[in-house]
Amino acid sequence: MRQAGRVVAEMHEVCAAAAVPGATTADLDRVAREVLEKRGARSNFLGYHGFPAVVCTSPNEVIVHGIPGDRVLSEGDIISIDCGAIIDGWHADAALTVPVGDIDELSRRLIDVTSASLDAAIDKVHADARLGDLGAACEAVVHAAGFSVVREYVGHGIGTAMHEDPEVPNYGRAGRGMRLRDGMVLAIEPMVNAGEAATRVLDDGWTVVTVDGSRSAHFEHSVAITEHGPEILTVP
Repeated sequence: MRQAGRVVAEMHEVCAAAAVPGATTADLDRVAREVLEKRGARSNFLGYHGFPAVVCTSPNEVIVHGIPGDRVLSEGDIISIDCGAIIDGWHADAALTVPVGDIDELSRRLIDVTSASLDAAIDKVHADARLGDLGAACEAVVHAAGFSVVREYVGHGIGTAMHEDPEVPNYGRAGRGMRLRDGMVLAIEPMVNAGEAATRVLDDGWTVVTVDGSRSAHFEHSVAITEHGPEILTVP
């Protein structure tokens, strides 16, 4: 899973570099495919319930599951990039949100707060912690900034499949939920809206957007629980 995680981190690096004004979301999928081929990894997104790409590209008001295509990125946009990889049957999954050129202060703060909420959740990851500890830590950061946590879409366990039990909500009450154990790996992934938390799915059956048209950011890491504390697998 560490090997798969490093591939995902490299996919993020090339996609972030490609997310420039004038690029299309399909351009990001193309460079991510090149990393998978170079590293001898497989995509766990491509073909998943029919998904047609190796990355989810979610600009601005798109929360998650955006399908790469001919949408052109413009100066001032933000875009969330979610992708995964499989090495020898073991999965990794991660997401990040990046600016396209110069962005406004609200968008910058949204990105920073969402990243900080993930960090707060990871800080709670240790054996004997409760799942609710992670969600409560994430939610506290988001609400303190005046933003909202998406509730319909949550994190998950990960291992020999991309989505395994347990579900990992980005909200909750400390001290509640499953007790964590050494050896578990969780994909923790806060999705944060600048406006209301409400979501809707577009007619393509995949793309999830904010109901009020506000911007959304998404960060995710695959995190192992070890006797030494949390180990983030999806870093270079």
